[in-house]
Amino acid sequence: MLKNEKIKAKEVQLTGVDGEDLGVVSTKDALAMAKELKVDLVCTSMMSSPPPCRLVRAGVAKEEAQQARKREKAPKVKEIRLTTGIEEHDYETKKLQAERILQSGDAVLLVVKVQGKEGARAKELLEELRRELKTSGTPATGIQVSGKQAAVQLNPLT
Repeated sequence: MLKNEKIKAKEVQLTGVDGEDLGVVSTKDALAMAKELKVDLVCTSMMSSPPPCRLVRAGVAKEEAQQARKREKAPKVKEIRLTTGIEEHDYETKKLQAERILQSGDAVLLVVKVQGKEGARAKELLEELRRELKTSGTPATGIQVSGKQAAVQLNPLT
């Protein structure tokens, strides 16, 4: 995203501060208009000719760029490990930790270690956690029980 004097095109397709179409204008005139209104001239794409540009209030362009970067960032998957014999306090701590991770925009992989015939208890534990975290995240997968562990992934709500 180019701003103000960094725009090298001779002409730009200009959009005003309130979204009104101002047509094709020379870059010099667009910059003069931006200075007069005390706003920034922001080029949204250099792929077309003339490139589309907007007059944007100061600070808004920077904020929009930050929002775009946030949206592009792929969510990380963070793993939280539990056991079937987890105590109530530890369970609450892990639940709050998962909630915080989901609210920050990352996915959570809840993994329960299984020993012997604990598969059913592990599945119950994950179902309970999934039910309690419904307000923070949605399940990306069903509960998968395999050999030595049971797991479920929760993605953040969008």
